[in-house]
Amino acid sequence: MFMENNILKNASLKSTKKRNIILKILNDAHSPVTAEYIHENSHLKMSLSTVYRALNVLCEKNIIEKTIHQNGIAYFSMANNVHSHSIICTLCNKRIPLDNCPLAGLENEISKKTGCMITGHNLEFFGICPKCIKNMDNI
Repeated sequence: MFMENNILKNASLKSTKKRNIILKILNDAHSPVTAEYIHENSHLKMSLSTVYRALNVLCEKNIIEKTIHQNGIAYFSMANNVHSHSIICTLCNKRIPLDNCPLAGLENEISKKTGCMITGHNLEFFGICPKCIKNMDNI
């Protein structure tokens, strides 16, 4: 829990057992997870509304990232603070990172046309990963 304590301390947040458990679950996850997943996998008794409140605070402090998938469900993952985009499998929720930003040129063009200083953007693609496609073929 040392790493989780440091993350919270650096964000000027009080270190609580519940926040530490949530961060540990997110840090151990190999792909983004739902609040329900965190609730079900916590060994500490906490309500689902407590999980959501903690997740919102962690999002506000940019410790974690929230992504709304096509199905309207929110998924959470540790923020890596590295500009990246990904393809998210709609069947298994696997996140496949893209090597570069496909919006760099468009961002510059929009900035020139509008006179606005763009401070960021968010882009995610949704699809079906090769493993899930293969599993579909086997059915």
